[in-house]
Amino acid sequence: MQRLKNKTILITGGAQGIGAACASLAIDNGARVILTDINAATGASLCETLGGSALFVHADVSSDTDWQKLDSLIKDQYDGRIDGLVNNAGITGFLETSGPHDPEHLDIASWDKVMAVNLTGTVLGCKYAIGWLKGSGGSIVNLSSRSGIVGIPGAAAYAASKAAIRNHSKTVALYCAQQKYSVRCNSVHPAAILTPMWDAMLGEGEQRDAAIAAISKDIPLGEMGTSDDVANAVLYLLSDESRYVTGTELNIDGGILAGSAASPG
Repeated sequence: MQRLKNKTILITGGAQGIGAACASLAIDNGARVILTDINAATGASLCETLGGSALFVHADVSSDTDWQKLDSLIKDQYDGRIDGLVNNAGITGFLETSGPHDPEHLDIASWDKVMAVNLTGTVLGCKYAIGWLKGSGGSIVNLSSRSGIVGIPGAAAYAASKAAIRNHSKTVALYCAQQKYSVRCNSVHPAAILTPMWDAMLGEGEQRDAAIAAISKDIPLGEMGTSDDVANAVLYLLSDESRYVTGTELNIDGGILAGSAASPG
């Protein structure tokens, strides 16, 4: 399959989890991939594994300066154009900040950190990607979440940031259509996807197995998803197969949002 043949795709937060799965699948489908992450060692190691079609660039998505550096790189090495952007970089804030994250007691510095990475990072990505894509067309895929559709009492900043990503994706889609740019923008909403982001919450050994089993009971399809499940959806939105799809959202959640378990306990 060569669904992205000769396309250049930029993937943020690409060192592990969903980002890494998207990168691997894109390359398998003929793409060249630029990976960014703040984890330089893991990102560089992944690119070595992926081979010559992958380039790693250390970048903090919340930094406009780092996006400007990416802009210069794309102008210098790719004639100022790419074919797709996956705004995947994101944090829950549970590991990266001191918290708490509930709406009554939230720590504002922790709130600001989550918003900077998740929302500002996505907004900046869209800003620069429009310039890279508008000449010959392309696709922006923004990673939102189930948490961008339902309330999450213990993760106010994360939920609010993902909800804003959902809405901003529609704004970008309509803006590009209004400007007659051949740039599509859609959001993907994963839920219960077993990635490294879950490790701190699941524990290890029997505790981990029990936690996964408990979560799976509330999923209509009866199991947690994988990074590849999300990557396959992203591949569709990056490919020309989705040429008539913009401003929409795709839930990758085993049916959670269709039922009563949409909002976690």
